[in-house]
Amino acid sequence: MEIWDDLLTDTDRAVFEAAGWGRRAGYGKRPAIMVIDVNYNFCGDRAEPILESIKRWRYACGPEAWDRAIPAILQILDVARAKRLPVVYTTNPRRADGFDLGIWSLKSTRAEDEVDVMGHKGNEIVAEVAPRPDDLLIEKRKPSAFFGTPLMSHLNMMGADSLILTGTTTSGCVRATAVDALSYDVRVTIPHEAVFDRGDLSHKATLFDLHMKYVDVTGLDDVLSYLEGLPVGLFDDTYPPAAEAARRESR
Repeated sequence: MEIWDDLLTDTDRAVFEAAGWGRRAGYGKRPAIMVIDVNYNFCGDRAEPILESIKRWRYACGPEAWDRAIPAILQILDVARAKRLPVVYTTNPRRADGFDLGIWSLKSTRAEDEVDVMGHKGNEIVAEVAPRPDDLLIEKRKPSAFFGTPLMSHLNMMGADSLILTGTTTSGCVRATAVDALSYDVRVTIPHEAVFDRGDLSHKATLFDLHMKYVDVTGLDDVLSYLEGLPVGLFDDTYPPAAEAARRESR
């Protein structure tokens, strides 16, 4: 049973099956890990009912972040770091005057909340999964991690052919990044336990749509098994921090 099964009608199932959608594309050979916007804005500063968290953090997604996604992301990071795979983080600080938010500000009555502003704790990656010095940090201004950022250049430089996407929100920045990755012919796999959203409907429907047409959505165990099967040091020749980590390990 897939995570989205309770949303589908019999006709939905028949249509997508008849059209041939939903085939697994498969993993790449040189994956990078992405942790999208797992900051205090989207997670809040503790596990608590979502309506309580939203009082202080208007982007908050509630306990799904702390109870499910962050533990899953940590498992992925543990294996990825042991293999010396690149880890890329994103966050989205804004100017104090909100200019770089653009017309996005039109979609919320709380667009003036200070949580968006550069330097506010809300933009910090939560401490439990915080970047290490060897990791890459992308500051973005729009939903996709590719839009207006050097992400694709970094992937090209490292020779990464695929991404394991984690983070939030499933229906927003995760989806936008996944679709742009497809547009650049970068394979994507999303472990559903490691992404989260503020609404169950948007979370499940987005995962269904992404898996049918664009990327692979699978389970955490499948991703961990794949990562554990990779050789250590795939990126030592193309990503200097990985090579430095190898030197430290050999001392």
